[in-house]
Amino acid sequence: MLNNCILTGNLGADPEVFYSSEGEPIATFNMAFRSSKKKTGWIKVTCFHRLAEVTEKYLHVGARIAIVGTLDQQTGETEEGVKKSSFQLIANSIEFIKTDGRGFEEGQGNSDDIPF
Repeated sequence: MLNNCILTGNLGADPEVFYSSEGEPIATFNMAFRSSKKKTGWIKVTCFHRLAEVTEKYLHVGARIAIVGTLDQQTGETEEGVKKSSFQLIANSIEFIKTDGRGFEEGQGNSDDIPF
């Protein structure tokens, strides 16, 4: 079954990076996207390995990006027995649409210059 999602949107905050028990970087951030003409949706995005490092260095609150990834559903239950469900986007690739240039060296201007 195919699970491929492409979203464009803006970061709601700077990415948060932490490390797995094996020392691999993991970056997370919330991204706002237009879900209809008058409604904004939010989704948690998770990046692993080298993509997490690039995310930490180059992305920031307000940056406009396009993400290709897979949707992951998380389910659980509250202490009161209420079932909860949420989705996150596991990023496979990110394209920078608009950033303020943070993290780029002099002369770098687009994602083609970033060593993935």
